[in-house]
Formats: sequence, C-alpha cells, structure tokens
Amino acid sequence: MAQEIHFEVFTRQGSKGAWKLHDVATLRDAAIKMAEEQMKDGGATGVKVIKETYNEESGDYLTLKIFEDGHNKVKSEPAAEDVPHALPCFKPDDLYSYHARATIARLLGEFLARQKLTVTELLHRADALEKLEATGTVFQHAIQKIAVAQASSTSVSVQQIVKSLNELTTKAMNRVYRDARKVCFPDVQPGKFGAFAAKASAESDGLYLLNGTISRHLRPAKTWNEKLSMLLALMGEAEKSSEGAGRTLLLSSVDTIISELLNGSAALHELIGESENLGAALMSLVQLFLGKPQQGSANALNLLAEHFAKDELGDARTAVASRILAELKSVKRLCPNSVVDELKALRQIANRLVLGLGKYLSHEDVIAAFTLRSKRLITHESIGAHLNETWAPDEKLERLFFIEENIVGVENKRQLASFVMPILSSPTFEAHLLLAKTPVLPRLQRLAELQARVRRSGFQDNQKQEIGDALDKIANEAELRGKLLESIETKPAGHVEKAIAVLRLFTGDALTEGRLSARARELILKHLSKPGFLAGYVEHLAKLQIAEKPTAESAMNELMQTLGKAGITAETGLKSIAA
Repeated sequence: MAQEIHFEVFTRQGSKGAWKLHDVATLRDAAIKMAEEQMKDGGATGVKVIKETYNEESGDYLTLKIFEDGHNKVKSEPAAEDVPHALPCFKPDDLYSYHARATIARLLGEFLARQKLTVTELLHRADALEKLEATGTVFQHAIQKIAVAQASSTSVSVQQIVKSLNELTTKAMNRVYRDARKVCFPDVQPGKFGAFAAKASAESDGLYLLNGTISRHLRPAKTWNEKLSMLLALMGEAEKSSEGAGRTLLLSSVDTIISELLNGSAALHELIGESENLGAALMSLVQLFLGKPQQGSANALNLLAEHFAKDELGDARTAVASRILAELKSVKRLCPNSVVDELKALRQIANRLVLGLGKYLSHEDVIAAFTLRSKRLITHESIGAHLNETWAPDEKLERLFFIEENIVGVENKRQLASFVMPILSSPTFEAHLLLAKTPVLPRLQRLAELQARVRRSGFQDNQKQEIGDALDKIANEAELRGKLLESIETKPAGHVEKAIAVLRLFTGDALTEGRLSARARELILKHLSKPGFLAGYVEHLAKLQIAEKPTAESAMNELMQTLGKAGITAETGLKSIAA
C-alpha cells in the first residue's frame, strides 16, 4: 500500500488564537526544529506539528499530532470542568452537525472510501454502521484520536473521554438501528422524493428522515458515478417541485451529500478518470469548478459541471474549491519529472482559476495556496537540479527568470534572486560572455536581453539594481575589449552616419542600461553638436525616402523619436543639435 508522508507546522498568536499553517516539511526532525525555532524567535505563542500520511490507494490522509508547545495553555479549574465540557459533541444530534461530519470524514476516510460511502450515508444506514462496528479497531482508533486531542486541552483523562464518546456514539447508532426497524426511512420511488420531502419538512426531525431515506435510496449504487447520477436525478426532482419548505429541504440535502462525495479524493479519482499527473487532474478539477464539462470524465461529473455553470449546488462547489486549494498546498509535485512543466501547469491552472474567484473561492486563499506551492519550487534541491540540466551560464539565468515569471510571493522572489549573483560572478559566465572569441555584438545583445528580463521582473528593487548593474558592468567591459564603439568612431564616415550607427545599437537592443548606454549617448550627443548635422540628416533621409522629400521640420520630428528610443530627451537633443 503506497504512502507519502509530510509534516505540517502550525503556529498561533495568543492563548486563544486560531491555528495557522506556517510551513510543510518532508522530514520529521526538520518540522520539529522549525516549530521550535518559531517558539524560540518569538514568532508564535504556540506551535504544533501534524504528521499527514497519504494513502494512494484510498486517496486520503491519516492525521496525527506529533509535537506541540506553547507559552500559555489556558486550562479551567478542575471543579469547573466535567466530562461533557471536554467532549466535542454533547448529544447524538450533534454528530450530524457540519463540524462533526467533517471530523468523521477525516477520521474514517479510508473506511468510507473502501465502502464507497459518504458521511451522511454512514450516519443514516444501519448496515453501514454495523460494518463500522465490525471493524473494531478502526472505530475505536477514531474514538481514541478524538479523546487524545480533547484531553490535551482539558484536565479530563483520556479514559473518561473515551467512555463518554462510546456512550454518545452508541446512543446515536441505536437510534438509527431502531428507526431502520420501524421503517422510518421508507423505499421512495424515483419521482416521489419531492412529495416525501414536503411531508418531511413538516416534521421536527425532517432533515434526519429525508437524509435517511436518501441514504437508503443510494444503497444499490456500486460506483461513485452511479451514486452521483442518482443524487443529480433527485436534484432534478427538487427543481421540478413547487416552491416551498420541501423543495428547499431536498435541495439542501442533495447538495450536502454531493459535497461530502466530492470531499473524498477516492471519489474524485474515479469520477475524473486516469490522469497523466497531479497537474492534469487538478486542471480537470478547476474545469469542473468553473462549470466546464470535459471529455474523459464520468457522465455524472459533466452533468454536475452544468449545475455549477448555473451557480447551483453551492456546498458541492465549495467542496471542489477546497479540494483544489488542498491539492495546491500539498507537497506532491504537479509534474514530477520537470520543473518547467510544473511551472507551465501552475500558470495554466492560475489563469483558469482566476476566472472563478468570488463567493466560493477568495483571492486571498488562492494567493496563499500558490505562494506556498511556489515556495517549494525554489529550494536549493529543485533549483540546483533544474540549473544542472544546462551548462551555459546565460541559459541558467534564463531558467531562473522563467521561474520568477511563474511563481508568486515577494519572499519567494527574493529567495530566487539569491541564485542569480553567484552565476553572474562565476568564472564560467565571464568566460562565456566576456572572454569568448565570438563577435562582441551578439554577446552584447544577449547581455542586454538578460538585463531587460531583470528590469521587468518582480524582484525587489535593490536586487534588480544589483543584478542589472552586474550585467551592465560585464557588457561595458566586453565592449571595451571588443572596441565596438571605437570601430564606429574610426570609420571614414560623416557625423550623421556615425550617430545613426550608434543609434542602431539602441534600436537593436544591443546596449545594457548604465555605463555602456551612457557612453553611447555621449557619442551621439557629440555628433549632434557638429556643424551641419541637421542638414546632413535631411540629406540622409532624402536618400531613403521613396515618396515625399523630407523637410527640416519632418526630419527633426523623426530624429527626436529616434533619440527618444535611445533614452535621450527631446530637450537634450534640441540643445545639442547643430543646424
């Protein structure tokens, strides 16, 4: 049974502050050390490390807390703290609440996946509860995990909480067994659920009765696709029913059960079908969330997408959004064999997902998920492996700039920039772009291209300045050694031709901004100031003109535009030019 393990580090501020995910590590010791450092540095008042074990067969996670520390753990006086206060649920009905069902789904995920059950079905079907009880260890292990978690924040012993939880769950199970024998959950034929829901809505426990009846109706389904199809058929019945409490109750119940189904990765894996990798599977989820049917997916999933397109089944759509964010935050690579493919997949997902921002998916949650995934792509291991695929130092820089364009997060970009300067200062880079015997012009164009990438990047301003200046320094030295500007000056040509030759270096993107471009501008201004330059420039344009003969005014306008491309303002140009 294949498993993947990672460790999640959570922090909190204040004794009652909410837990927030700080980071994810693949090594146990690294995660604990990270948590201890947060406490030591004062970055948190409480920390804990959660071990998440992913089972590929079931598609779910097994969660276990392995470390916790805090400066202030608030505890009540023992006299004021009894067993019921320590429990997450007080009475059987509490087991049907949203948070209780979410906890059950997490603790019994593997069992539910094997049995192809949703939490609502488990809580309303006597045969499913009997199977759970028959497992023994699975059921008791879930009880113990809850007890240990509750006991850590109270003075009640684990044994007391286990005993109380067993009593609570036994009462809830006995209620389902009793109602099943009394046929409180009848066999309702397709097409009759609207009427049954209307009748149940008049009862105090109408939702319980309707959920039990729907769960019984879903019992013959052997696959997740069949189950989803049956639920969507009930959705159709609800839409055809007249407005009223019954229609609302049926729509709500179907939406809840579908959301539970979609929360399970095993169900999604079956419904989406085989995917090349996590990136492809995640793109399918995004398309589903956006209400876009896809080839290769189950028929029921495409029908569900049509409901999403009409902004129906809000709980189910929220469940898909939560699954998307969870997969983005997971440590599993989208494309394990290639960083480039990973980044391309991430960009495609981001471009599609941004279309669905709104009430089901917030901008802040999406940015947080992409920032966390970006952080895992800029480790020394992944960056080193990516750069080692090429020997050319300028290509290494290109790869870093490509990563920068496809990740988010200010800190992530700052960290990525730290990989640039060692490449620029390496002997290999100097040999490749400064000392090479290849013509100087292509090398200058390459350096200018790299600097332009840096200038439009999302690196911090001081980093952009440092990297851009280093590239300009190398370009300036390469030009001095290659004597490109000197060769223009020594040509037997007039001032107009020489100025135009230097201007072409600017328009041909061959000059880096800084020392080199400043020297080139000085040469241009020197030639502009020579007597007869404007008249010579008009003659030059006349030779190029096919139709209308240029005038001094049109020539001046054209010259100002060209000077602007070289970074010379019109005011400076007009002051320097000689008629």
